[in-house]
Amino acid sequence: MIKYVKLFIIFLLSATAFGAFAQTTATTSSPYSKFGLGDYEESWLPQQRAMGGVGVAVRKPSGFNDINVLNPASYSSINLTTIDIGAYAGISSLSTSSVSGQNNSNFRLSHINFAVPVSKHSALSFGILPYANLGYSYRQQGKTPINRASTGGIDTTITVNNTYSGEGGLSKAYIGYGFGLGENLNLGFNVGYIFGNEIQNRATEFPDLPNVLNTNIENSFSAGGINFDFGAQYNIKVSETRRFTIGYSGSSSSSLNTTQKFIVSQYLLTSDGVPDIARDSLISTNASGKINLPMIHRFGISYQKDGKYMIGADFRMGQWSNLSILGVNAGLQNSQSFAVGGQITPNIDAISNYLAVCDYRLGFKYDKTYINTNATDIKQYAATFGLGLPIPNERRTSFYKVNISAEIGRRGTLDNGLVRENYCNFHIGFTINDKWFQKYKFD
Repeated sequence: MIKYVKLFIIFLLSATAFGAFAQTTATTSSPYSKFGLGDYEESWLPQQRAMGGVGVAVRKPSGFNDINVLNPASYSSINLTTIDIGAYAGISSLSTSSVSGQNNSNFRLSHINFAVPVSKHSALSFGILPYANLGYSYRQQGKTPINRASTGGIDTTITVNNTYSGEGGLSKAYIGYGFGLGENLNLGFNVGYIFGNEIQNRATEFPDLPNVLNTNIENSFSAGGINFDFGAQYNIKVSETRRFTIGYSGSSSSSLNTTQKFIVSQYLLTSDGVPDIARDSLISTNASGKINLPMIHRFGISYQKDGKYMIGADFRMGQWSNLSILGVNAGLQNSQSFAVGGQITPNIDAISNYLAVCDYRLGFKYDKTYINTNATDIKQYAATFGLGLPIPNERRTSFYKVNISAEIGRRGTLDNGLVRENYCNFHIGFTINDKWFQKYKFD
């Protein structure tokens, strides 16, 4: 009976997460998210985020089972049923060369993941994570001349507001399997389904002319399709408790089915300057096609002493110049990213010193993003840190931990009329290790 209750809990959590991720809402506040499909999100949990995103060659640094979706080969180290549920909160400040201090905040469910051991050296994992997030809203104000005939022969200009906004995103549900071949080699794969909706609007308004029709262009799409991840890890033993691990993982280039809607509508402004209901729709079209996703390569290396510490480094290359939407290239460039980080557990066997059994994590990452605008590469830098806080539990068959990460970083520049974004992101995850679905033997 308990077995079926636990299965029902997993189903209920999965269904709740699927519904939450499928909603079209703004989950970021960055003008740079308007490029491509939005802000691309790697498959990091708070454990990896706190180390700068290091994860390609990470297995089980503290003896606790973590779900490392970044490299499915790591599933082979999981020996207990593992559940990881988490949330995200972010604060950002946007500045230009003339304006500073526009603050934004966001909150969302970030992930729900499960892993179940299949054999001594293999495990199955499934869950849902964000893939890309779209969210921005800004206005550009200008002046335009009016025809002299309409003003009695007097030259004049009027204010024109161009407003840009977008919201939505894509999520990734996956199921994967990782297994060991021999003592040192581990392989794994994920089969994912990427889905979601995004809406972008561009409006032109004339606040000085209350009787003139204003124009809004809405461009939206819904997408869904299969994606594949694969990975390998190879362990090089230095001693019984020390080892190097070399890792590789990749996300395949694949295609999503998409349906796009394009609507041009006209409306008047109310006396408060708020858009009234649309008076008419000039153009309304629907189109179906493909979104072609890029190939992404990840390489990693780590060195660890079991139950004590781990340090590592990752390098990532994304072929984003190949991204196309409905046969049109998205105009992005290839990206390159580097991360270094690690964690330390002072004394995993300590009984009376709680701080000694906590995990302390630190990292740094640098991204040359896929965005080049105004002849300028958009780069990103961030320092990360976090904690793994075990929750005391009398049962020897189950273990609980709260993982917290913080990322303080900067993206963009004030040069060439661009936006600089300073941000602080927080992630929290609750991780359970338990002996579910295992048969007990009685003498």
